[in-house]
Amino acid sequence: MTTHEAASSIVDRLKREGSWNPMWDGLDELDPGWTEHYLTATMQPYESGVLPPQVVQLLCIAVDASCTHMYGPGLQRHIRAALDLGVTAHEILEVLKLATTVGIHSLNLGVPILLEELSARDSS
Repeated sequence: MTTHEAASSIVDRLKREGSWNPMWDGLDELDPGWTEHYLTATMQPYESGVLPPQVVQLLCIAVDASCTHMYGPGLQRHIRAALDLGVTAHEILEVLKLATTVGIHSLNLGVPILLEELSARDSS
């Protein structure tokens, strides 16, 4: 890594800003080049300016709160950042409510199958 690359390292910047996820320590240790490339790609939505920062934080809240992710430290970080950007508690709550709809699909899939199986048992 050149001096310029080291100065512009996204890993170093995230650590400096307090946004570094300690779960990435091992990955960075094992393959720092790949980690740098990965984080450069994943940070693009934050830094592109295409979406307002408030929207980016709300989307991150939805992802971290979803039943397929449920990442508390990230959720806390993104809620704090959203509030700092002027997002209201009601707006965050609505996003949390929307995130719960991901879990309802388990019922949408499972309940009809359960009813079908119960019906099959009753008719035999």
